[in-house]
Amino acid sequence: MLRSETAFQKCIAPGCGATASIQEALVTCPRCGDLLDIQYDWNRLPIPADWTVFERKWGRRHDPLCHSGVWRFHELLPFASPEHVVTVGEGQTLLQRADGVAPYVDLPAGQLFLQYEGLNPSGSFKDNGMSAAFTHAQMIGARQAACASTGNTSASLAMYCAVTQRMRAVIFIGSGKIAYGKLSQALEYGAQTVQIEGDFDDAMFRVREVAEQLGIYLVNSLNPFRLEGQKTIMYRVLEGLRWEVPDWIVVPGGNLGNSSAFGKAFSELHCLGLIDRLPRLAVINAEGADTLYQLYEVQGMRWDQGRADRATSDAYFRRLDADQRRASTIASAIEINRPVNLRKCLRALETCDGLVRRVSDQEILDAKAQVGAGGIGCEPASAASVAGARRLRQEGQIGAGDRVVCVLTGHQLKDPMATVAYHSRDPERFREVLGSRGVHEAVFSNPPVSVPNDFEAIVRAIRPSD
Repeated sequence: MLRSETAFQKCIAPGCGATASIQEALVTCPRCGDLLDIQYDWNRLPIPADWTVFERKWGRRHDPLCHSGVWRFHELLPFASPEHVVTVGEGQTLLQRADGVAPYVDLPAGQLFLQYEGLNPSGSFKDNGMSAAFTHAQMIGARQAACASTGNTSASLAMYCAVTQRMRAVIFIGSGKIAYGKLSQALEYGAQTVQIEGDFDDAMFRVREVAEQLGIYLVNSLNPFRLEGQKTIMYRVLEGLRWEVPDWIVVPGGNLGNSSAFGKAFSELHCLGLIDRLPRLAVINAEGADTLYQLYEVQGMRWDQGRADRATSDAYFRRLDADQRRASTIASAIEINRPVNLRKCLRALETCDGLVRRVSDQEILDAKAQVGAGGIGCEPASAASVAGARRLRQEGQIGAGDRVVCVLTGHQLKDPMATVAYHSRDPERFREVLGSRGVHEAVFSNPPVSVPNDFEAIVRAIRPSD
């Protein structure tokens, strides 16, 4: 350990254990190439005695650190001193008791909660991690930041660059693999956007090459500081439940940064004595991008206290390449075949007695319609968590008395085309947007009603039926 530092970077591989200063911009271990964690010497840090420390900060909303839903929990991610923190008021999010959606999942009233991250400034959960990554970038004097993105990361990176006016954003996207709602944000915020032939996995490969060669700060979730910010989503869940641990956390699985961060958050809180038990973790893939499901549930790959057999995942990725299989799902935010945080997610699944499921695009859009009918609009990838909870309830994995939190990762307007196509009765639009994704019907559609420009006809159309 670096004895002069209370926070440091450490390789997650038990057989390596290499450490590095937080003043270095690293995304993988320089010794063995594995992923890195941000670790803390808690014996030399002030540990909160209980959760009231954070509740008291609500009375100091004029302080930017207390106003932020990330930095309000600074004591639990103390890698930066307050003067270095970059915040735009991220984390003002809602944990909603979702009694309107609960029947769809087959849970009684009061047992289903939706953690809605669409209320973040850029409209997705990414702002939690980007605030932490930008804080680290400012600490070390970075001037350019880059990412590969299916949309939400690019929007968040571009926003932080535009608001702070301190860094230049460079964004890599795959051809035809980004929702217009998200692309519009990156363009509007002034980021340099580079579209390459290929998908997200291709863009991720290239941005890592470019960042390393040109010394650009990489903000994808390979960056361990990103995940420190994303831990706070779970702190706010606990806060919304009056500091009681739920039975289940259900989260969409794409690049697996959230699930990795959540596992780390609960592990740390348990070790610090701030919670007395761990929730179970369920990660939900889309059927068209189900790498984690295939490796974990089908092939039985496990973290095994750090001894996870990389040969299993390497062989799987070789088969993907040989078969030229590309990720394909209406849930563009999780349309990823090569999740960079696979090993950290395996660790989180072991920590939280987790499991993995996959759901179809049909299930995702049906669940999305039910979430919307319950009063919160979310992007398709978000609804994978609700579709997954429904599947787990049908299997009996989730019990009728369990308290379940589904994470909704992004705002409805991130991908309005999918929503309009689902609810419209225009067959051509439906086929164009959804038909190739295996979506064949809009079970819960709410189409507009066409009427003549006539008062009596309008009254007949809107009068409630008996």
